Amino acid sequence: MFIDSHCHLDFPELAQNLPEMLSHMADNQVTHALCVSVDLPDFPKVLSLAEQHRNLFASVGVHPDYQDTPEPTVEQLVRLAAHPRVVAIGETGLDYFRLKGDLEWQRERFRTHIRAAREAAKPLIIHTRESADDTLKIMREEGAHAVGGVMHCFTESWEVAQQAMELGFYISFSGIVTFKKALALKEVAQKIPLERMLIETDSPYLAPTPFRGKQNEPAYVKHVAEEIARLRSDSLENIGKTTSLNFFRLFSQANEYM
Repeated sequence: MFIDSHCHLDFPELAQNLPEMLSHMADNQVTHALCVSVDLPDFPKVLSLAEQHRNLFASVGVHPDYQDTPEPTVEQLVRLAAHPRVVAIGETGLDYFRLKGDLEWQRERFRTHIRAAREAAKPLIIHTRESADDTLKIMREEGAHAVGGVMHCFTESWEVAQQAMELGFYISFSGIVTFKKALALKEVAQKIPLERMLIETDSPYLAPTPFRGKQNEPAYVKHVAEEIARLRSDSLENIGKTTSLNFFRLFSQANEYM
């Protein structure tokens, strides 16, 4: 049993082959997946997937890389998050890699999401790239620990992981952990307490070895679990079982569909 805690099945390259994607999930014992929102105009497509398929869930949020898109308000996010199939707020956070210049708008958007998560009492899905210090600072200032969440597609240091876990956050590993040169990340995957770990694909991006460079899909999350099992000298069954239980512990609204 495996769960893809972060994917984008609404993106055209996956949505056009959805029956095939769902079939591949079943073939690889991937029982559930969380379809993550990146902007509000496309949120209805994300929600529709979760409404139509019992084993898919949705989040609501606006990605920090999306500059030219309607800016969310706390009230709007809370209202959309009230839907029973929406289990989280995000993805949100900071990204200083893709965008440069005055990024105060990005920080304010992040604060809006944390405030909405606290009001809606739902966990956060956080994206951080070359922005760990500011990400953690805002998480502390806005009281993100009150709802917790996940640091998705984690690529930061062990020290950043420790600080995030102190705030009640889980650490999620993507296909990057399977890459040969990701030695520092492999070390982090060995150190993280298993009860604080999730696995994901971030599909259609970041396909794990042996599919690197190709289109990713939720079925491939099994390969992330295999690498983590290898790194930790643990069984694949235990990695799958524990990260799946962690998913339902964090996204507690999904427990009805466990």
